Amino acid sequence: MAKIPKKMKKSVRYMALITLERVNKGGAYSNLLLNEMIKQSDLNSKDIGLFTELVYGTISRQRLLEFYVAPFIAKAKKVDDWVKTLLYLSVYQLEFLDKVPAHAIFNEAVEIAKTKGNPGTGKFVNGVLRSYQRQGKPDVEAIKDPVERLATMISLPLWLTKRLIEQVGYEETEKLGHSLYQPSHASGRVDTRRYARDQAILTLQAEDISATASIVSPYGVVAEKGHLASSSLFHDGVMTIQDESSMLVAPAMQIEPEHHVLDACAAPGGKTTHIATFLDPTCGGEVTALDVHEHKVKLIEENAERLGVSSAVYAQTMDAREVKEQFSSQEFDRILVDAPCSGLGLLRRKPDIRYKKNAKDLANLPKIQLEILESCATVLKSSGILTYSTCTILKEENQEVIAAFLERHPDFEKIDVLIDPVLQSSVEDKMLTLYPHQFYTDGFFICCLRKK
Repeated sequence: MAKIPKKMKKSVRYMALITLERVNKGGAYSNLLLNEMIKQSDLNSKDIGLFTELVYGTISRQRLLEFYVAPFIAKAKKVDDWVKTLLYLSVYQLEFLDKVPAHAIFNEAVEIAKTKGNPGTGKFVNGVLRSYQRQGKPDVEAIKDPVERLATMISLPLWLTKRLIEQVGYEETEKLGHSLYQPSHASGRVDTRRYARDQAILTLQAEDISATASIVSPYGVVAEKGHLASSSLFHDGVMTIQDESSMLVAPAMQIEPEHHVLDACAAPGGKTTHIATFLDPTCGGEVTALDVHEHKVKLIEENAERLGVSSAVYAQTMDAREVKEQFSSQEFDRILVDAPCSGLGLLRRKPDIRYKKNAKDLANLPKIQLEILESCATVLKSSGILTYSTCTILKEENQEVIAAFLERHPDFEKIDVLIDPVLQSSVEDKMLTLYPHQFYTDGFFICCLRKK
């Protein structure tokens, strides 16, 4: 492969291709890699916007783009993966970015193909894109099987599309899938003990950050324009970046100032620090925050320090499945198990999750989730509340785990999840499931259990 000129390395489309290649090889999640690439570049804000759009857009529509491109490369003997990715990237621009002229897309795609490959690769890419332009995209409606057709339209794996149809029906799955094409909202949680939310919104507006009050959480603000992490509120530790759905957890736990709370799977500490705002260390209130990785425990401590709640937070390295061996019986008033999960509620924020997970990967997760619940149950006081939450939307990691736990523990019972009435339609059998298309939050699950 020829050496890539510096000018091309700084090209937004070339950077997008390299990022997509690394994501496809499983090197990193798209959101982390995107931030890394932006930090290493000297792109202006307009180019950062285009770069982000190209990467997220191509990943989130990959199954659909594969369907569009397939007939045009079917007769080729062998097409390298990076060439396919370049074609998907180009077709994404042709189909979904109205303001980008076709000639600019073609010219740069051919130049990248020639430079990264050879002149023959450039001719091949040019030929495919010209044929695509002349003939137009294949019709998704031609797919006879309705589930496969929907999976292609919404670019979700077939197995996941089937699961969602079983859970919420065909029409809701279609709405959910199309909603994932919308960019995720940036949201922040305000420490309302120190700063009223209305005042926080005015402060953000004064800093050219357009923000509105979350309808999901009374602690949340949603940024429509601007960078929340660059604000004075973030710098001063009055606000932290957190999805609206995860802001529901701490209030649902019904915490009193003097409570001893366990956050069993705590990193990076968003929920831990929210829990801490309900506690008063002067009357013994404390949250013990656990994570199995030492470097993540340090992250919890750093977040607690930045947000001014470190006096109420005690973080330590521990596997949550070992809780029953490490703590006394009935030691905690409240316990949060924000369990390790498939993360399929984060599909909008991390679109590549859909291609990295499969049905077999999920088989072991409910076992781990149940083991953590079992371990934590032993150290909860009588009349205490155990809250189980995940950022997934699959029943086998949520409702079915709760059902299995309650079958083994008749001394526990489900209680109401305390939420805003606007969310009540998302509650079934005292369990809250937020799907990504309902309020454009992350997908999320919460269930509260009381020890009788």
